[in-house]
Amino acid sequence: MDAQHWEDVYRSREKVSSGNPNPVLVSEAADLPPGQALDVGCGEGADTLWLARRGWQVTAIDISATALHRAATSATDLTERIAWAQADVNTTPPPAAAFDLVSVHYFPLHRQPGHPTLHHLLDAVAPGGTLLFTTHARADLTPTDDFDPDDYYQPGDIAPLLGPTWNVLINETRPRPTPPGTHHTHDSILRAVRLS
Repeated sequence: MDAQHWEDVYRSREKVSSGNPNPVLVSEAADLPPGQALDVGCGEGADTLWLARRGWQVTAIDISATALHRAATSATDLTERIAWAQADVNTTPPPAAAFDLVSVHYFPLHRQPGHPTLHHLLDAVAPGGTLLFTTHARADLTPTDDFDPDDYYQPGDIAPLLGPTWNVLINETRPRPTPPGTHHTHDSILRAVRLS
């Protein structure tokens, strides 16, 4: 799932997402005071726009130039609140301790020995800040010739790696509103606060 893969995905359709923010973000971040947010794998920008309209300063990153162009085009009224950046988090770590919210929704975070990319994302959360990591539940993911769900992090894989400097508030799987045409019926969610 490299840059070319995601460019092909976005170029193959006029619109990939619904344009609505992810329900888990809405339910879990609505009570957070606005600050600096990092939207990882922002796609066409629905989560970024929701955060910015609630007063957040958002750094929105994606590997796809096409996705970022679409997102930026739909957010011309929020240019002072959003920084769009084409980046691969596997090779370009975000700044450390810089964000009050690191939001990772349905981002295919590949497991790696030593967890370097995961640690970079965790390090990006400022003390007192929140990590919100949501993915399709493993039970909803079907292996194919070029995709093995076990190659990617689930929230339950991440929680044991956090250690005593984190407070895990949510580590669960729950039903999700199922859009027509999808077999993804449950989300797995991790919400944790960095203590120091």
